[in-house]
Amino acid sequence: MRPVLAAAGAVGGLGLGAAAAAHVWARHVEIHRFTLREVELRILPPGTRTVRVLHLSDIHLLPDQQRKLDFLEHLSLLRPHLVIDTGDNIASAASIPVLAEALEPLLRRPGAFVRGSNDMFEPMPKNPARYLLPDSRPDGMTDPKEPTLPVGELSERLSEHGWKDLTNTRASIELGGLEVRLVGVDDPPRELDEMPAPRDPSPTPPRQWYVRRLGVAHAPYRRVLDAFAADGAELVLAGHTHGGQLRLPGIGALVTNCDLPRRQARGLSTWQDVPLNVSAGLGASPYSNYRLFTPPEATLLTLRAPKSPPV
Repeated sequence: MRPVLAAAGAVGGLGLGAAAAAHVWARHVEIHRFTLREVELRILPPGTRTVRVLHLSDIHLLPDQQRKLDFLEHLSLLRPHLVIDTGDNIASAASIPVLAEALEPLLRRPGAFVRGSNDMFEPMPKNPARYLLPDSRPDGMTDPKEPTLPVGELSERLSEHGWKDLTNTRASIELGGLEVRLVGVDDPPRELDEMPAPRDPSPTPPRQWYVRRLGVAHAPYRRVLDAFAADGAELVLAGHTHGGQLRLPGIGALVTNCDLPRRQARGLSTWQDVPLNVSAGLGASPYSNYRLFTPPEATLLTLRAPKSPPV
């Protein structure tokens, strides 16, 4: 064999070996590397106590995913003041009671949720190349269809201890002198999102109370983020992107599966000067159950008042 051909063959072999190793890592290792990402935001009024917000998203649970269930149960030790779930919780109807049992301590804390399409429709095999298109949705996805999963049962289990269902509606939660006013929308990829009408002006809260406004959506489509910003949101939480699910060093996320810029596929950024946290989520579809350079995560956001200026 000529030296040039031999070298090319060696390089090709190394490339195939690297690809095989990446596949094994993504499919069998990283998908189970459950991580808690912690961030701090100083967006509370002066004098307000610290608030810990646990952001869950894209669990995509199957009943036999014990390592994922163990991680969910462990999160209750964080004792968050508020839990926000941004949808795609399940991958089968049988997952609902298992999910509720794992989340039970967190369900007893103040919280709220929106739903994603995988809370309504069973996952199906898809061509991964479709996600490289500008819009990965198949033709007809915008047409309403009857859910194939018992979304009503899921909503009942998530709200049975007081979590607020934010499906195209508003709610408020009082946290020891801080009133959190929430607005949420239904699944944006299926164009089910409808921004609820503003409520009548609320009575002025007691003098010692403060108010913060929070927008919640499953998918961070630009139109939804624009609507939250126009509505006065001071923090927006979303999921759906899986952090890109596949990321490459020096490039980052290849896709976001929506029209959000790739650089904002996961983590804390801003949209129209509003803090935006996009969770990379805790799972993936059972038909594409892998991750590369974006481990599954939950997020603990610690909200604080501004630092006091030096005297």
